[in-house]
Amino acid sequence: MDVSRIRALRGPNLWSRHTAIQAIVSCADAEVAIADLPGFEARLRERFPELGDLIPSDHLDTVSMAHALEFCALGLQAQAGCPVTFSRTTQTVEAGIYQVVVEYSEEDVGRLAFKYAEQLCLAALNDTPFDLDGTLKEMRDLDEDIRLGPSTGAIVAAAVARGIPYRRLTQGSLVQFGWGSKQKRIQAAETSFTSAIAESIAQDKELTKNLLHASGVAVPYGRPVENEDDAWAAAQEVGLPVVVKPQDGNQGKGISVNLTSEEQVRRAYRVAIEFRDDIMVEKYLPGHDWRLLVIGNKLIAAARRDPPLVIGDGKHTVRELVDIVNSDPRRSDGHATSLTKIRFDEIALARLAEQGYNADSVPQRGARVVLRNNANLSTGGTATDVTDDVHPDLAAAAVAAAQTVGLDIAGIDVVCDTILKPLEDQGGGIVEVNAAPGLRMHLDPSFGKGRDVGKAIVGMMFPDGDSARIPIVAIAGTNGKTTTSRLIGRIFEANGQRVGMTSTDGVYVEGRQIDNGDCSGPRSARNVLMHPDVDAAVFETARGGVLREGLGFDMCDVAVVTNIGIGDHLGLNYITTVDELAVVKRVIVENVAPHGMAVLNAADPQVARMAAHCPGNIIFFARDKANPVLATHRAQNKRVVYANDEGIVCQEGRKSYRIPFSAIPLTRNGSIGFQVENAMAATATGWALGLDWAVIEKALSGFISDAATAPGRFNVFDYKGATLIADYGHNPDAMQALVQAVEGMPAVRRSVVISGAGDRRDEDIRQQTEILGNAFDDAILYQDACQRGREDGEVVALLRDGLKGARRTKRIDEITGEFNAIDRALERLQPGDLCLILIDQVEEALAHIAGRIAETA
Repeated sequence: MDVSRIRALRGPNLWSRHTAIQAIVSCADAEVAIADLPGFEARLRERFPELGDLIPSDHLDTVSMAHALEFCALGLQAQAGCPVTFSRTTQTVEAGIYQVVVEYSEEDVGRLAFKYAEQLCLAALNDTPFDLDGTLKEMRDLDEDIRLGPSTGAIVAAAVARGIPYRRLTQGSLVQFGWGSKQKRIQAAETSFTSAIAESIAQDKELTKNLLHASGVAVPYGRPVENEDDAWAAAQEVGLPVVVKPQDGNQGKGISVNLTSEEQVRRAYRVAIEFRDDIMVEKYLPGHDWRLLVIGNKLIAAARRDPPLVIGDGKHTVRELVDIVNSDPRRSDGHATSLTKIRFDEIALARLAEQGYNADSVPQRGARVVLRNNANLSTGGTATDVTDDVHPDLAAAAVAAAQTVGLDIAGIDVVCDTILKPLEDQGGGIVEVNAAPGLRMHLDPSFGKGRDVGKAIVGMMFPDGDSARIPIVAIAGTNGKTTTSRLIGRIFEANGQRVGMTSTDGVYVEGRQIDNGDCSGPRSARNVLMHPDVDAAVFETARGGVLREGLGFDMCDVAVVTNIGIGDHLGLNYITTVDELAVVKRVIVENVAPHGMAVLNAADPQVARMAAHCPGNIIFFARDKANPVLATHRAQNKRVVYANDEGIVCQEGRKSYRIPFSAIPLTRNGSIGFQVENAMAATATGWALGLDWAVIEKALSGFISDAATAPGRFNVFDYKGATLIADYGHNPDAMQALVQAVEGMPAVRRSVVISGAGDRRDEDIRQQTEILGNAFDDAILYQDACQRGREDGEVVALLRDGLKGARRTKRIDEITGEFNAIDRALERLQPGDLCLILIDQVEEALAHIAGRIAETA
């Protein structure tokens, strides 16, 4: 078994809406059915007993080694704690070659699962050992290290529940919610609204205390100190007991509380200075440690925090009791779980000594042994929810503290005897205001009710009804995608929206090209959705990107499928039939939002059948009003778009709207059939989006298919009285559409300049000139700059072969170089002639043609 071409499908894809790892797996003849491998299944189960029913023991003759790999990769992730359920293995057209797809929740863990699944299968095949426990530990550790922590994860989960899209920007906790101009970001419990100034204030404990005091909020007295001696001097000034802590600390690091002697103060200073240079001493307030969470202008949650401790049982030592507590599966070394393991360090030993214990002491049954003075969860403390008990005045004081500092999300640390009374009635105070507070204690407290603080944060960032989405239109098909995309972009612009568009020509934002080349894949789409100046997105969605990585978005408002051609990259990536190609193009239709629509070509049976897979509604379009699919849809009072002699008609029930061809220059008064279809698809999209007809008409009337507006898309030029047409068509269906278009244009003599893409099948390259040979008098064949895997001369030979039976083409020339071929064609042109130039290097070829035309001026 050989595993190759491992890739991550990071968005909805051919197989499912899940993120997944895909691999090509080659199996030897004996590995096609594991029933033919004596003892393999038993050895595999022996090494991985948790396989359970994943492998159907009664159908081993249908289970290949590729299937075994699939089940192991899925099972290993599941046993490592990853929430994965989907996997699939399909045989390709090549014997013994399979595509294996397994869902992942974290890409790195999914890739690691494939690696170990292969090792597991080989160990079972060769009867060698496999370290299952070590493998699962490595996978769990990796998953815990890279997955979102509880705080960020809770906010993301709340956003997903609201239908708000998100994208993780780093392997840390930086996350973007929403698309384009509606995006906002979080980093843990910081948001786009969190002020850098407010955060800076919160980090300066002394400044925070002064501001709160000036606002009438109760705070403990204290001051910054310069050194160990100054710390003791400050302690004497404020009066024992005191607290020593870093001035800009966090997570309780370096804090020592309830210090009652010079020795304790000096030792506490030495501990604090290990974490920060600026140390402060303040009066210790007796009472419990409370954390109040303020989000916006509301108190959302409150918890009592207790320091890490163990309860004696009269049998175990303190060290053993700590190990027992730390064995709780809710405790981990970091922040991935609801509790953190108790640290048994120098601070813990010092606290034990104060109570008359050491690590090997055996406390009496029921004795409470405190291991730290501070009650932070990050050092092993516990939390009890008390949200429902907070006195209104105390809640108001917490909100006032957050607003005084300027934080949108704040963790307010309070020390007092009870939260049932105002601070002023019990001598308590606010000791800290924390930016980016941890949310674990509120989400999953050790005791009491968990609070949905993630929902509150999302609600503050996005008011009810705001999904943080911008309109997304995805376009797929063999021909017409780019022109349709540009038309739709123009419609959005006419509506006053800033447009981000991806296409085979590049990435455009507000009409400005920010990337060039073929940008019709998911990466470019994601980049557009990250751009803060994009109000609407139009994505030309090529099959290659869908197969390679999936979609760059979770769902779209409108999916447009123009047509499915027989020559569109068949034979690549194991897509060998038009039916299989249609399934790939269908992915955008399957991922239409429930409120959205698919705009489908009723005249193409493959496209029309996609309607059954759309979660939203359908608009069919076709030039022929009598098309059976369109007519049936129209009879059901559903939306259709068709053409008559005068223009485009949009009809729903008895309501209709007409746009004359005279107002759509792209169609040349309706004479260019494929441009009529492009205009119908774009019009239907504007209708699906609920835009005004005046907006749609304005966009259509201002769109001219010239080299500036739609480069390489039926660009028409005048050259010495002859007509030049430059087009990027490169498959048989495009040739047929172009022939139909030029046959309606007057010409004394017609010539064509053509090359072919080397990554097409031989029959697809030949068929292009078979079609052209019946419509053009002369043909000039040239070799592309990039042969895409072909030998020199191979593509031109196939093109010449296609012209052997041509009824019209009699003169055939072969030229090396695209520009030389264009020049040869221009030399021969006479007034009244027509020349179709099928360009390869779009921008360069158009510039070359423009230069030749300029020479005649």
